[in-house]
Order: sequence, then structure tokens, then C-alpha cells
Amino acid sequence: MICNPNRTIIERFPLQAIPSAELPGHSASIQMLIEMSGVHATDTVLDVACGPGLVACEFAAHARFVTGMDITSRMIAAARERQAEKQLHNLAWQIGDVSLLPFSSNSFDIVLARYSFHHFEKPEMVLSEMIRVCKPGGRVLVADVVMPSDKAESYNQLEKIRDPSHVKALEISKIVRLIHNSRLLDLKIQQHKVEGEVEQQLNISSPAPGDADKIRRLFRSDIDKDHLGINVHFEGEAVRFAIPIVVLAGTKARCLYGLKRPPVAIPDPSFAG
Repeated sequence: MICNPNRTIIERFPLQAIPSAELPGHSASIQMLIEMSGVHATDTVLDVACGPGLVACEFAAHARFVTGMDITSRMIAAARERQAEKQLHNLAWQIGDVSLLPFSSNSFDIVLARYSFHHFEKPEMVLSEMIRVCKPGGRVLVADVVMPSDKAESYNQLEKIRDPSHVKALEISKIVRLIHNSRLLDLKIQQHKVEGEVEQQLNISSPAPGDADKIRRLFRSDIDKDHLGINVHFEGEAVRFAIPIVVLAGTKARCLYGLKRPPVAIPDPSFAG
């Protein structure tokens, strides 16, 4: 039986995720993931919650083989179309729940997830599974929206109206705990922002009838206030925003015996706001 959060993702998320994948501004996080992973031509890669295959196909140009996994069959279908368009042969796709990955421990050189942790009820469980299936000495990477604690609730309320499959954005304090408990080594964190325009965002979203105007009002009421944490502002007549993204990379320890937890580089709180 599919639990309710997963059912929402399956039914609603593809309506906006597939067109949004083509928006400019998302390429920065992909390039960061490639650079921070240190991907090599001999590596095997797992893309967790791969969506329409944008990241997996980019990694396929650098790795020996890439596996993409998503709970949504429409996403996997879109990923296969992208693979065919790019004439890539070193990819495979699998449908399934990423909270319990169907792979043996120590299977992949690189395990990554981009823009998916805010859909997870238990992100710590998914991260634990990602680390489990990564080979010792391999790299684990996560890229997602991050919010300071005092702005997360307002941002989550907005996103749940725009995208019902949204659960909650990671808070800075949550990222620190996840990193601290993961026992990943050689930790690196990079930050950037994905900029957008409200009407363009609504065109690729799937709000319920009447909610588009509610979303417009929420954006406009936040101009010069930034309770949402996304720097809503006018640019001419257009209402624009900038979503803060953190990209985290760490190395799975080869031996946990006697391992000390690494110091945690805390993202700049002023960045998400």
C-alpha cells in the first residue's frame, strides 16, 4: 500500500516537476554536484529520487554507469525519453521508494539526491540509506532548499499550496544534525540561489483552483519583508524571488572504529534570507 505522502508525490509532483526541470538556474546545482563528487569515468552512480533524469543524464557523461530511482512512473518515463534524446547507453532506471533502497550495501561510488529531500517525511532515513549503499571511500551528495528556522514555517505554507507534494524545507539546524549524525568525512558545503519569477513559476505549477491568486498575494505581501526567506522583490512589473540552495558532499568512512565526528561547517544564516 502506498502511504499518503508518496501518493501525493505520484499524483501531483510530475505536473510541475517535469516542466520545471527545463528552467534556467537549475544547472548551477548540477555543476556543483559534478565538481564536488569528483566523478570519474570508472564510477558507478545512484541518483536518488531522480525525477525526469536531468542529473542522472548529466552524470552519465562522466561516469561508467548511472542508476536513477524514483517512486513515480511518469518521472521514470520522462527520464527514459531524455536518455533516448541524448543517446546515452550507460543508464538504468528503477521505480521504488527511496526510503528503503533495494540495493546491497557498498554498491555505488557516488550516491546523490537533488531537490528531493523537502519531499521526504524522514530525510534522515533516506540519507542513512544513501550512505549504506555507498562504497567506503565513496561520495554522498545532497542538494536542496534550506531555510533558517524563523522563516521555514512561512515558506513551507507557501510551497504546500503551490506544490502539495512538498513536506518541509530543511532548516539550517536540521542540516547540521544530519551532517553530525552521518559521520561523513571530508565535508564540503556550497551555496547558491535559484532565481525565478512568480508568473513563470505558476505556469509550471499545479495549484488547486483559486490557489494561484492566493499564491500571488502571499508573494506580494512579502515584498521588502522577507518572512518567506526567498527575497521577494519587484523587477520592473514582475515579482521575482531567489530560493536558497545548499549542496552538501561528504565521503563515507572506510572504517567507523574510533572515528570522531567531523566538525560541521554551518551554512551562513544570512544566505537563506
